[in-house]
Amino acid sequence: MIFSILPSRAPAWKPLALASALTLCALNPAIAQINDDKALAPVVVTASRFANDPAFSPIGATVITSEQIREAGVSNVNQAIRKIGGVFGRQSGDGTQDFGLDLRGFGAASINNVVVLLDGIRLSENEISGALFSSVPIETVERIEIVRGGSSVLYGDGATAGVIQIITKRPQGNALHGSITTEIGQFGHKEVRASVAKGWGGFSLDANVSKLESDNYRDNNAVRQNNFSGGAQWASNEGRAGLRVDIARQDSRLAGALSLAQFEENPRQTLSPNDMASIDTNRYTAFMERRLGAFELAAELSHRDRTAKALFVGSFGSSASQYDGRMTQFSPRVRHLSMSGDLTNELVLGMDFAHWTRSAISTFDGFPSPQANASQQSKALYARDEVKVGNARLAFGARHEIFDKDSVNNGVGLYDISQALNAWDLQGNYLVAPGVNVFAKGGQSYRVANVDENGFTPVVNQPLKPQISHDLELGATLGDIEKKVTVKLFQHRLKNEIFFDPTAGFFGANVNLDPTKRQGIEIETRMRLASTFTLSANLQHLSAQFIEGPNAGNEITLVPKNIATLRINWMPDNSQSADVGMQWVDSQRYGGDFSNTCSARMPSFATLDGRYAKRVGAWEFAIAGSNLTDKQYFTNAYGNCQSGIYPDNGRQLKLSARYDF
Repeated sequence: MIFSILPSRAPAWKPLALASALTLCALNPAIAQINDDKALAPVVVTASRFANDPAFSPIGATVITSEQIREAGVSNVNQAIRKIGGVFGRQSGDGTQDFGLDLRGFGAASINNVVVLLDGIRLSENEISGALFSSVPIETVERIEIVRGGSSVLYGDGATAGVIQIITKRPQGNALHGSITTEIGQFGHKEVRASVAKGWGGFSLDANVSKLESDNYRDNNAVRQNNFSGGAQWASNEGRAGLRVDIARQDSRLAGALSLAQFEENPRQTLSPNDMASIDTNRYTAFMERRLGAFELAAELSHRDRTAKALFVGSFGSSASQYDGRMTQFSPRVRHLSMSGDLTNELVLGMDFAHWTRSAISTFDGFPSPQANASQQSKALYARDEVKVGNARLAFGARHEIFDKDSVNNGVGLYDISQALNAWDLQGNYLVAPGVNVFAKGGQSYRVANVDENGFTPVVNQPLKPQISHDLELGATLGDIEKKVTVKLFQHRLKNEIFFDPTAGFFGANVNLDPTKRQGIEIETRMRLASTFTLSANLQHLSAQFIEGPNAGNEITLVPKNIATLRINWMPDNSQSADVGMQWVDSQRYGGDFSNTCSARMPSFATLDGRYAKRVGAWEFAIAGSNLTDKQYFTNAYGNCQSGIYPDNGRQLKLSARYDF
């Protein structure tokens, strides 16, 4: 993959002063109205980007709770989304736990078609790089909301396949509580996590640290990670305000790709024993919420520094690169909630501002190339109104966003463009009878090409057009919290989809595809089979293909037609628990097989995992295993046919001990 590099320029807007004023507005009453006896109730963020009101819970969303996370015994956020949420994930090439998540079959471009947020702060990158889920302590997660389908009205660029929102816990009362977890396993796996939180009336502090070391399944694929997350907040009945710091350090060895013959000979081998990479990330966030009668104000201001380094050593020499990126986000918004008789109305108005820069330096055998710089500024205005009357809900939203991008290489401007985009959606939900909900969604979402994609196009220095998707979803939910089934029919019709085409030019290029379409069905169920057994299942069947142009009728690559996930959880009342899960993934086209001429396909596979835990007082001891049948398989293969294969992990057993206080 070839990268372009980006320019720095001063932001045209200055959010810091406004954010400081908003924070102080929330902070003063919070300090004045401390109630030592009142515990802070957990609050969740809904589809309106505000704290939950039961009347306006997200329509058709998948929700993973902290209780489900504990029951399944997952140790990181990405794993929770895959195991509990049933989301398909592709093995990361850097040995980390940050699998590439794919909602609705977007293949190699999946990570750029899903927006990931942490308490309203965007974690998704403006480059070909996935969100660092591993920097989020699993112990702090209150819930994870997965909203599949177009969501650009509230979340903007890249929300065509959906949104993954991670909501963290809020401190409870004056208690001191926390946990310490240690874990060891095969392939030199060692991990330690510690979490602590303390409240003093309306003021609270929390801190989380973790250290992970693993040699991993493949040769030259070791990873070392160190994370810290800490925060302080003041809260009252009228709102809250606070600060957070998140620091992540990651060093990885890169095992590289294999051919099918090499994979079958030894999937653990590497052909690149000296390749390595690292990512250092610092994120600083200020936030506030303030209620003023029927109005509620909220805002987040976040700044992130990110340094990525890589070294590749080949037979023709070595290349090294360093990318230094910075991103500042500011998201003020206001909500008005009104009620009149049987009618409840929620109106949300908001703005999103972002300023992103990156500088890049690379060398080949010690000879430096010119420094490349790039920047992107975006500003958006959105509105969403939802009405609930009796058993019916109806919501409409619209968004207008402007992107300004430029790129400079060795002082020479490569491009400087502005792109304006619109999104809209219309959603409805009706309670037909107790336990029977039907819903429908329609709208337009969008994505703009990131700096890496614009840096390698068929026409040099000509940025790609924005991707536009027209989205449709029909569904129904049957049952209650004890037994519930949700069925969705969906369709995405895309124009100018942004994708890497290996057949463009001599080396391939990032292009705007001819019109494409994705359509299918999703079924999600969770039910209590008995007092001690719970079953959950997810099924996705979809078709992803070109509908116009020379490739009309061809399948989109790296998209399995069918994915099925099944889990059974056992929790008797004797301090024991067990969890067993299976996932089956259908065959799919190799990543470079745009013409669909390769007679071979990436094989289908099924994996089995399990965990048994026993509690003894404040201690929990567990044994867990992944890929228990030791299946040799792969989810990433970017070559044209039987090549470019990145093997997935073999069987791994882990032992853990956790102490809660």
